Amino acid sequence: MIYYYERLLPFRYIFQWLNHSPKPCQDFTMREFAYEYRSGAYQRYNSYSSLDEFKQSVIKANPTRFEVGAVYAVNPKDRKTLPKSAMKPLEKELVIDIDLTDYDDIRTCCSKTQICTRCWKFITVATKIIEQALRDDFGFEHMVWVFSGRRGAHCWVSDKRARVLEEPKRRAIVEYLDVLKNKGNKRLNLRRPYHPHIERSYEILKPHFLDIILTEQDPWADDEKAEELLNSLPDKNLNEALRKLWKERPGRSSLQKWKDIDETARKISTKNFNTKVIVEAKQDIILETMYPRLDVEVTRQMIHLLKSPFCIHPGTGNVCVPFDASKTFDPTNSPNLRQIQKEIETWEVEHSGVPQERKTSDWEKTSLKPYVDLFSKFVGEVLKSERNGKRDREENGDELEF
Repeated sequence: MIYYYERLLPFRYIFQWLNHSPKPCQDFTMREFAYEYRSGAYQRYNSYSSLDEFKQSVIKANPTRFEVGAVYAVNPKDRKTLPKSAMKPLEKELVIDIDLTDYDDIRTCCSKTQICTRCWKFITVATKIIEQALRDDFGFEHMVWVFSGRRGAHCWVSDKRARVLEEPKRRAIVEYLDVLKNKGNKRLNLRRPYHPHIERSYEILKPHFLDIILTEQDPWADDEKAEELLNSLPDKNLNEALRKLWKERPGRSSLQKWKDIDETARKISTKNFNTKVIVEAKQDIILETMYPRLDVEVTRQMIHLLKSPFCIHPGTGNVCVPFDASKTFDPTNSPNLRQIQKEIETWEVEHSGVPQERKTSDWEKTSLKPYVDLFSKFVGEVLKSERNGKRDREENGDELEF
């Protein structure tokens, strides 16, 4: 890990991102960092006065990863000399956390810590829904998605308005986004007409339902899972007819069973049978299976720490790289520590004795380059916004109202 910290991790961009300025200010110097070690030890309340101190401390400590926390009213490393009430968090990026483990009831390709390109599609559609809501419904502009290194993604919102949100407003935002709300085995049964955010989310998800759910995941192929599908339908007569059909014709795929719902509904249609209810139930099922599943506590609590972009996941060796949610990202082919070490060695052999016009950073010699470039661009936009917005905030204020 020392090799990675000394040569590859883009400390300067992480510093600028968290500091919101080229020169050290309280956004960075009063910020908490935590270290996790191979032994299992966990060290909190580290803080630094400069980029160089930050980098040298990480190299010296050589943690398996480091995590980013809140900006406090006092210096976190001085907490032992201060009353507990003094350790008040003032700012923290608004963070959204999505983990594929929460999709284990619907994904069939993988489970637990495993992922593949098929189930990553849940994350792909989730990022589109969350990002559009954050931009259109809350007016946030500066957000970056980061691969967790194993099975999830984190969205960091760096707008000043987002960073200064108090916990009640953070809770309000995540409750707005958390449509599923740990419904368990209960039928979703959303109110009609859909809230505009839910309607928009449904329109995003609907075109992907055939591909992701019915074709690739095929979650209702066996009898036990088919019962879960039936439990999501509100009509007992329809359920019994479908149950009988699937018993007589075993081995039907999820796609066939999905079509069976409409065909069977038409056959048993009577004056007392409301086809609109079935249509709405199927709409809810699309949302139930594909809508983003959020770890709400990560968003709610300002003091919650989260591993920094470009950390190495200790279990996989994968780099926690930022990615563009509007483009295809393959987590199974993202940079890995061993891979990028070999890439540096290869680059240096190929360029041995070749004069360089400028000094090439080590990360530029590896597959990390496009991800660092993406993060650098994001950080530049944050810094520009901070400069341009400072005067407006001082004169007019800029709080998020609910």
